[in-house]
Amino acid sequence: MISVFLAVLGILAFLGLGTGGYAAAAPTRIVIAHAAMNARVAPLWVAQEKGLFAKYGIDVEMIFVRGAPTLVAAMTSGDIEVGYTGGTAVMGAAVGGADLKILASFTNRVTYDLLARPGIKNPEDLRGKRFGVQSIGGTVWMGAILGLEYLGLEPERDKISILVVGDQTVLAQALMAGTIDATVLDGVFSHRLHERGFPILAEFSKANIPILSFSVVARDALIQKRSSALESVLKALLEGNAYLLTAANKASTLKVIQRRLKVNEREAEEGFKDIVVGMDRKPYPSLEAMRNIQRLMKLRNPRMEKVRVEELIDDRILRKLDESGFIDQLYSTYGVK
Repeated sequence: MISVFLAVLGILAFLGLGTGGYAAAAPTRIVIAHAAMNARVAPLWVAQEKGLFAKYGIDVEMIFVRGAPTLVAAMTSGDIEVGYTGGTAVMGAAVGGADLKILASFTNRVTYDLLARPGIKNPEDLRGKRFGVQSIGGTVWMGAILGLEYLGLEPERDKISILVVGDQTVLAQALMAGTIDATVLDGVFSHRLHERGFPILAEFSKANIPILSFSVVARDALIQKRSSALESVLKALLEGNAYLLTAANKASTLKVIQRRLKVNEREAEEGFKDIVVGMDRKPYPSLEAMRNIQRLMKLRNPRMEKVRVEELIDDRILRKLDESGFIDQLYSTYGVK
């Protein structure tokens, strides 16, 4: 009997099993990329640094890609599986036939500050000036155009030159160097410049202008094949959001922001304020925000008119998590109201 028992144990060991049942499955590998470099990427960073992806069985390779168009191209080719990007990128990809879907959106409104060089005192002074953005058609560009529209300005009519410069770090440097006259920036960058004499002409976070940004995006084909893996990704991101919104974790979150953005503690604090103001607790993608994006993008590309924006949103996984009570329980556990 002993020999038989030992033989069984040997077979179980060979098969990777034990007396307690099946061995833990290997983590599912997912490549996630983000094209922005600001504090609202923090749920992604926190989920990685605090082991939340691993908690839900996901082995994440995280990549920073300069520019949403590059990110979308990599997703279309299959090199990147999940994108943390804006609705503008998804809308642009849809015209080209890409099957990208928005699973969730942690920010559904413009949250940038409008910064200008010293000497420019009000929005009207931007007429005839140079305005820097990250890329034409990107989220920063969309936020800038919607913000200018809110202020009664129109680039073509008011001869405002829109220049492609780079991400927010590069935009801040360009404004300091005088190669552009104005731009839109998150608080982590805008307040740093404001202290150096650069005026903040508008705080768009107070205006509630609909735009869909910082979204979780995946190809429809991937959603059909690996929905359980994507559900785990969303769980990790939701818990990352809950973690950083918890008062007891603020110091830890600030350190994450400092490391990732290479800023000091005061600047990280400004970035944290952006998160508190701009991040949605239940990140349902806003259809109104997507229609706002379509309205402006079709001015540059009439084919945008044919895109059915409601078909670009697939919130079934998020809704499943919400209806199951997972999201409410998560925030309750962390003490987030």
